Amino acid sequence: EMGYWREEGLDAELVLMRAATSVTALASRNVEATTLGGGGLLAILRGLPMRLVFATFNRPHYAIFAKPEIRSLQELKGKKVGVSSIGSGPDSLLQDLLQKRLGDGSKNVAILAVGTGEERILALKRGFVDAAILSPMERLIAEEAGLRELFSFLKEGNYADLPNSLIVREEMIKSDPTLVEKIVRGNLKALLYFRENRAGTSKVLARVLRVNDSYAARLYDDVRLSTTEEGTANEEEQKSSISYLLERAGLKQPPPLDRVYDFSFARKAMSDLKSRGWKP
Repeated sequence: EMGYWREEGLDAELVLMRAATSVTALASRNVEATTLGGGGLLAILRGLPMRLVFATFNRPHYAIFAKPEIRSLQELKGKKVGVSSIGSGPDSLLQDLLQKRLGDGSKNVAILAVGTGEERILALKRGFVDAAILSPMERLIAEEAGLRELFSFLKEGNYADLPNSLIVREEMIKSDPTLVEKIVRGNLKALLYFRENRAGTSKVLARVLRVNDSYAARLYDDVRLSTTEEGTANEEEQKSSISYLLERAGLKQPPPLDRVYDFSFARKAMSDLKSRGWKP
């Protein structure tokens, strides 16, 4: 929308995919980069040669909503919960939370791959699932529909996560670092604009998502709380963002962080923008 990738000489095509599909597309070289969180990190932990090179957020901004008659996480035993896809970041967060809160009772919760946020909301309204994990956009819709929020990962504050982060192939970092640098710098410009320009960003959100200005402003306020300042994550955030994925990846110990993350491009991009006096 702001033309930041065009300023870098890139003609970017954005393709909407589910988490598992985007991992496959990246691994098979059908796309140069993807924006993922836990779904991408899980793939890296399982051995795919990729790196997370830019962190847009440092906390999960998802929430679990349920039918009005369900009042607590404990009441999800024997119920069905919708996620976008199995193996996605929200799916992993949900399973970790249920294990911590319900113990063995978490085995009695059926987690179903339902699809997009719109499809999850529809499944919840029609009773195909009893609860669903939702992003901020769907969360506002759920509130207006009278659905009950059972848990907010953002409000809870005990979860670190790097959703909507930029992930590229390790091979591309070595073979075409200039391209990676351009993609990251474009992302960083957009992040800095997002953080500093509530009115402008809200207008973009309203136009792209086809919602009114008030709705877009509420969405902006919800999401901004979890944005990173410069597209990087500190060591503790990096460790915490993979800790809940280790069991699903079949690992007892985390790998060295430099096998998962490479924030050198984001740091260089920030240094470049500062030296040029760039302002969003």
